[in-house]
Amino acid sequence: MKAIKPREYVCGIAAGPIKLDGKLDDASWDSAPWTEDFVDIEGLEKPQPRFRTRAKMLWDKEYFYIAAELAEPHLQGTISQHDAVIFQDNDFEVFIDPNGDNHEYFELELNALNTTWDLFMPRPYKDAGGADNSWEFAGLKTAVYLNGTLNDPSDQDTSWSVEVAIPWTSFVTPSGKIAAPISGDQWRVDFSRVQWRFNIVDGKYQKVPKTKEDNWVWSPQGIVDMHRPERWGVVQFSSELPGKIPFESKPSIASRDLLMEIYHKQRTYQAKNGTWAKSLADLNFSAAAGLLADQFFLVGTESGYQASAIVANGEKPKEFWSVRQDSRIWQSVESNQIEPA
Repeated sequence: MKAIKPREYVCGIAAGPIKLDGKLDDASWDSAPWTEDFVDIEGLEKPQPRFRTRAKMLWDKEYFYIAAELAEPHLQGTISQHDAVIFQDNDFEVFIDPNGDNHEYFELELNALNTTWDLFMPRPYKDAGGADNSWEFAGLKTAVYLNGTLNDPSDQDTSWSVEVAIPWTSFVTPSGKIAAPISGDQWRVDFSRVQWRFNIVDGKYQKVPKTKEDNWVWSPQGIVDMHRPERWGVVQFSSELPGKIPFESKPSIASRDLLMEIYHKQRTYQAKNGTWAKSLADLNFSAAAGLLADQFFLVGTESGYQASAIVANGEKPKEFWSVRQDSRIWQSVESNQIEPA
């Protein structure tokens, strides 16, 4: 699967308090830039979404703030039970992987009724992961504003907007609490909008039979699967007000993509041969021409394999990155460090 460059965003500090009412009219939001308009989950080569979606982000010492604006001619919502499968309605979704290792990440979904579903993923579904629906963003605040009327097919609506405040203290995994970011830190974050096609029958909305939902996202995945954290956007936190600090691109992104290419080639090889490849030559893998200064290695481990890269970083010290068979990717302090616990 061809790598798609992740979207980038600098999340500035909130200039003042934010009232969670879904209206996005606080002065702090005025200075926060919008993300790019959402695109199809598979990428720019697919048809553009029928309705515009975009988002903003801010932060302070207590919360990670997220706002979204979703154009919508027919506002709908039926699910009112917390932690139900919200994407059976039209919804807005948030995905957060704080340390960018593809494991132990968080998801939030909400609909136009402001019904929420928050969950924790120990690893992606494709790597034998399963959602922990009992997990909660403790202290989560959400609000929805409807620019129109809900569940009324007789009129045309305009949009709905969302505000989310996630406390830093709520980022807790089974292995411990995740520290709030400091200025300059980069987290992997993405947003998704699920949109169903409806007919109006006898004055009521009905889903079009045998039609799948649309998936529109900020940073495209290249596949209909939001659980590819390595494809999510990169959010850089800044202690300055929005617009003051530029985004700092990391040289490791391209090498991380190549490590994930090895991971996918290994999955294909294992499915065909019943074992993991023992060399990069077995996988027909070679680094891109622009990365010839990087070195890639493949070794067997007790649990499977580990593919590693020594990443050139200009005049700065080289970086060492690795991925293993369950897609966990991490930075180590030396090139021969075997997978962490």
